[in-house]
Amino acid sequence: METIPLSFLFIALACCLITSAFFSAAEVAMLAANRHRLNLAAKRGSHGAKLALSLISQTEDLLGVILLGSNLLNATSAGLATVISFQLADNDKLALAISTVLVTIAILIFSEATPKILAAKHANQTAVMFSLPLKIILILLSPAVWMVNQTVRAILRLLRVTLPADEEDTMTSDEFRMLALDSARFVSKKHHSILMNLFELQQVTVDDIMIPRRNIEALNLSMAPEQLAHQIATCHHTRMPVYEGVSDDIIGIVHVRTVLHQAMHGIEADMLRNIMREPYFVPTGTQLFTQLQQFQECKQRLGLIVDEYGELLGLITLEDILEQMIGEFTTIPPNIDTTFDRHDGTGIIVDGSALLRDLNRKLETHFPLTGPNTLNGLIVEYFRAIPEAGTCLALGGQRLEILQTQGRTVKTVKIYFPYKAS
Repeated sequence: METIPLSFLFIALACCLITSAFFSAAEVAMLAANRHRLNLAAKRGSHGAKLALSLISQTEDLLGVILLGSNLLNATSAGLATVISFQLADNDKLALAISTVLVTIAILIFSEATPKILAAKHANQTAVMFSLPLKIILILLSPAVWMVNQTVRAILRLLRVTLPADEEDTMTSDEFRMLALDSARFVSKKHHSILMNLFELQQVTVDDIMIPRRNIEALNLSMAPEQLAHQIATCHHTRMPVYEGVSDDIIGIVHVRTVLHQAMHGIEADMLRNIMREPYFVPTGTQLFTQLQQFQECKQRLGLIVDEYGELLGLITLEDILEQMIGEFTTIPPNIDTTFDRHDGTGIIVDGSALLRDLNRKLETHFPLTGPNTLNGLIVEYFRAIPEAGTCLALGGQRLEILQTQGRTVKTVKIYFPYKAS
């Protein structure tokens, strides 16, 4: 029998190793490719990206042809190495063992590890570049791939392993949130903050950001016309709740601009009753995103939050929700003391009614958000009583000092440095 030239055998071995490297790189690239980036490239007209997405959607056939080609080439490489060793060493067992070790190392380095590492680092580019050759090979080897897949399915059936039905590759809200968190490197800090705030709308309720009942500025129809006119002239809101006698019993909402337009002959209670509109009530515990949709559907901008017994708890506006998304942009009325800028050299002084969520966002503190909504509520829950002025404590990793109490509430609190202000 005529001996095959060694040069031909070495060339064939090199071709097998290179082609096996192609299949190894293709396997990693197709599985590690970012589908979102491929989708974007496909929408921009990349035919390679479209073909790669098509192959990725046929996972079973794709893996079948890759594994078939890779294993066939590796086995051929081992056979060629054996033939070469026989020709060089004339059936020497030691030479055969050495050739087996060398071809194994060559397969491991040149056909497996190196191409897979390179493909993993450039998965999208590799997937696009290899998509056309893979498609052609898949068409040529489709009968063999079909037979392999059917055999595998038959074995799985014998083992009573049930394959799950093909499901659409959808992303859960938590996965999308993690994707948004990872996008901080690619978008501006402001845009990333807005994106993350949108996710919080599903978790935050109207109770977390409402204006408490005692801070609501409202008109009392029982007041004299002069007092009504003075309150309207000096108010800092465009819409005001209206009550008569009992402040908890809101009977309507008036638009200050409409009142001023009608006030040529003085402001009286009857005139306010004629122009005020029905109040819009919001159940306690409503999610901010849901309430935003309700405001849009009902053409409302202000809602009164009530509990299950109809008791007034607070007030929320469309602007309050928008500020949770994009940050503060409205002018703060002089009678509302945010106190976030009151420093005394060792700490910052805040009002007890400050929302924990606002403190965490503006000062980058870590107060718990699963219980009370305000700093006052958190402190009272901690002590189970109203603490005395001068009391110090540690909450949420912050050192606090009670500066002033008033009645049943903690009025002002000092948050000692260091806090992580942005």
